[in-house]
Amino acid sequence: MGLGTILLIVLIVLLVGGLPVFPHSRSWGYGPSGLIGTVLIIILILVLLGKI
Repeated sequence: MGLGTILLIVLIVLLVGGLPVFPHSRSWGYGPSGLIGTVLIIILILVLLGKI
């Protein structure tokens, strides 16, 4: 398992954890999940291009 795959799995877990569906995060809005989603897309593109 490469570094890119591990990083991708960690970012997916963070994305699910940042969704505003849990009681403690309802007031956060979509900020955390949007930021993590953007990072996830960038990492995914880098993995697909073979840079990571």
